[in-house]
Amino acid sequence: MPKTKRDEAREERIRMEVIVDAYDSEEQALGWYYYLEEKLHFPFPAKCIAERATSPLRKGDEVQVVGMAPEDECLHEMYVAMPWEGRTLSVPLSQLKGIRLDEETQEAVEDWHYWLAQGYEL
Repeated sequence: MPKTKRDEAREERIRMEVIVDAYDSEEQALGWYYYLEEKLHFPFPAKCIAERATSPLRKGDEVQVVGMAPEDECLHEMYVAMPWEGRTLSVPLSQLKGIRLDEETQEAVEDWHYWLAQGYEL
């Protein structure tokens, strides 16, 4: 069951810009990867909004997002890269909310969060 109200304009943008011509989950993942890589303007600050067992971040932690994780890491979920203890670590984009983002970056992050809230999967 969707967690948010259906947004027809967002659905249309996702259909036409992100997953257009995607016939399986791998093609959808690549569509999302390249959409986010193009629309997210790095670096940008973000705050952790949800803890995950696979991530060291705690709710409320603020981080600097510096890029997308490698493509092959994003076949089932979208990950972004951030500096962490002297190295670069990838965390789920779903775990983060951007802080003071430009309009295009904000829209892309919200598109990914919306997609997940609707119950869609890769």
